[in-house]
Amino acid sequence: MIKTYKISVSGQVQGVGFRPHVYLLAIEFSLKGTVSNNEKGVIIFVSGEDENIQNFYNKLINFPPPVSKIQDSYIEEIEVRNFEDFRIIPSEKEGQLNLPLTPDFAICKDCENELKDSTNRRVDYAFTTCVNCGPRWSITQTFPFERAQTSIDDFPMCEDCVKEYTNPADRRFHSQTNTCETCGIQLKLVNNLGEKIQVDNSELFEKVANLLSQGKIIAIKNTSGYLLCCNSENSEVVQQLRTKKHRPNKPFAVLYPSLKFLQNEVELNKKQINSLQSSERPINIISLNNYKGNIALKSVAPNLNQLGVLLPYTGILQLLANKLEFPIVATSGNIHGSPIISKIDDSLTKLKDVADYFLQHNLKIEHPQDDSVLKYSTKFQQEVLFRRSRGFAPNYLNIKVNSTEKILAMGAHLKSTIAFYPNENLYVSQYLGNLDDFDVYNRFTETSEGFIQLFEQKPEVILVDKHPLYQSTQYGKELAEKHNAKLIEVQHHKAHFTSIIGEYNLWGERVLGVVFDGTGYGDDKNIWGGDFFKYENNSIERIAQVENFDWLLGDKMSKEPRVSLFALASEEMKPILEEKFSPSEIKNYTYLKSQNKLKTSSVGRLFDAVASLLNITDYNTYEGEAAILLENSISDYNLSNCKLYCKVSSNGFSAKEIIINIYKDVKKEIPKEEIICNFLYTLTTSIINFADKKGFKNVAFSGGVFQNTTLVDMLLELAPKELKLYFHKELSPNDENVSFGQIMHYLHIKE
Repeated sequence: MIKTYKISVSGQVQGVGFRPHVYLLAIEFSLKGTVSNNEKGVIIFVSGEDENIQNFYNKLINFPPPVSKIQDSYIEEIEVRNFEDFRIIPSEKEGQLNLPLTPDFAICKDCENELKDSTNRRVDYAFTTCVNCGPRWSITQTFPFERAQTSIDDFPMCEDCVKEYTNPADRRFHSQTNTCETCGIQLKLVNNLGEKIQVDNSELFEKVANLLSQGKIIAIKNTSGYLLCCNSENSEVVQQLRTKKHRPNKPFAVLYPSLKFLQNEVELNKKQINSLQSSERPINIISLNNYKGNIALKSVAPNLNQLGVLLPYTGILQLLANKLEFPIVATSGNIHGSPIISKIDDSLTKLKDVADYFLQHNLKIEHPQDDSVLKYSTKFQQEVLFRRSRGFAPNYLNIKVNSTEKILAMGAHLKSTIAFYPNENLYVSQYLGNLDDFDVYNRFTETSEGFIQLFEQKPEVILVDKHPLYQSTQYGKELAEKHNAKLIEVQHHKAHFTSIIGEYNLWGERVLGVVFDGTGYGDDKNIWGGDFFKYENNSIERIAQVENFDWLLGDKMSKEPRVSLFALASEEMKPILEEKFSPSEIKNYTYLKSQNKLKTSSVGRLFDAVASLLNITDYNTYEGEAAILLENSISDYNLSNCKLYCKVSSNGFSAKEIIINIYKDVKKEIPKEEIICNFLYTLTTSIINFADKKGFKNVAFSGGVFQNTTLVDMLLELAPKELKLYFHKELSPNDENVSFGQIMHYLHIKE
């Protein structure tokens, strides 16, 4: 008996080859009907034998396309309809957008193989994609995801591409990003005056590889923004790039030509290999123990025994990699602190004094994105996201929100992101950067307005950080006035805490929140950063903290670890301070300290003070440098050999006591590595013991301090089996998660 069913599928189902997959399955099960995208996902009508329809549905849900992610699916029988055959029909948009957006996907193995196949018509074509790979969010203008609503639409398909697009047996059947050399995107090589370099397309990447081997810096327009590239084995050119980019010490990422090349130089575990080859293809920070390569490490990753590595993730990078005999620096195309550049005119204006040559193309990038960055801890291989951007943004799939209000969260000031809840889905933007930079602020405001326009929804609630001077807070107030929206302030560290509760859906539990970071404006108007919170029954209470110490000299404190040491130093440490400060500085800072009323509990600044006390660094040239160098100074640890520098009480613990006891070990000439292990052991033991004292069975961690993977490993090793630990996985522990946390706080916390 013939029946007809309507099937709705939502999730990451547009731009992933879902409709052609449905088409082929329908043919396999002898079904007739239609499939189309709509504002909520994919809608399918099928007619045929009931058993065939059920088998079709089960196979579709259990074996979807490789880069799709199904959140929900519904099947319901409807009145019988007559269809001549099964067809993919044009999308119909009947309401506002209400589906997850599709992130960019790394080049798949099939497309990668075509690039080097001399018999294939796409040999050497840099923008080769299919339904399983290629740019998505970076070229999206609006949704549903159709070619006409992306910047690829500027390149009408040629006859051969149309044949592929309409052939159910082809991998490019209904591939919205389908182009080729005949009809597609064009590359050109220019010098830093904008003058074109005459070179045949077939020799273009060989020319670029030769220029890199000659010590040139090249700005490559990738599909998500520019990358600045140079030979990573040439210390002189790497130093030139540092000088020109105004980036004295922050490590550069290195692009390896292949996994095999990378494995010949470094040791990788299974999780790292899978991540480096995944559809997200993030930068992985890996250990340089037993490193066997020729990278100029002192220039590429100064003072570090770790390196950020990645593999080619677009046709452009793959074609270049095919011609390379060495790994290259591949860092964001910008001046340090500014947003990644995506426009040709901007690149020639802002990078003309940085790059010698530019590899340009004429595809418009709608949403520029930096590469995502993550690291796996050494002992437990716990994944820690350092930056959530290309490949991950702008979706957040791991949640169900039930609210009728349209909510926009403006996030923090450093490592800013925006979160928007305009429908049944929640969206967290790509990493945007530090809002002190004017261009980052402009990108931030454009992204906010872009979300509002894309979803055709005005925010009814706007959430901001309590810090009155955050640019995100001030802009949020402007937007609230513009849209007549309710404005709500959410304390920074409470947003951190609710972000991790929300990530694991712990709303029905009693949870200890440990939020350690550099700075956050507290409810008491002091600078928080070492906080213990209790969550229970939709309520949050700050139940303990790192004992307050002086916050001195404003932003100077976060930029100069020696100032944190000054704030925490006891009288007996005067000889060390005299080595780090001039007599006039000591006099002035001592006076300021005596008059100071602003206090902090910041664990980030405690890390800075320890780094300064151990003479690791007195100045941060990039955010978190002292903490990174501190962790970098230890190669391994043994908990049985560690000792405590203080004990935790029901009120928290003392940073000053820790510094005093570390100073005693410094005077005893205890090795730095041993002292650092003891310091981290003190923090982890304090947390575990505090949880035990207060009777918690769940502990959730957030804040930039928990990017320290040794600290994470120690916590996992020390925790008794009955204690459950929760670390960020979907989001970064740093301030990128604050926008998401603000929405979670608004929806769940009663204050």
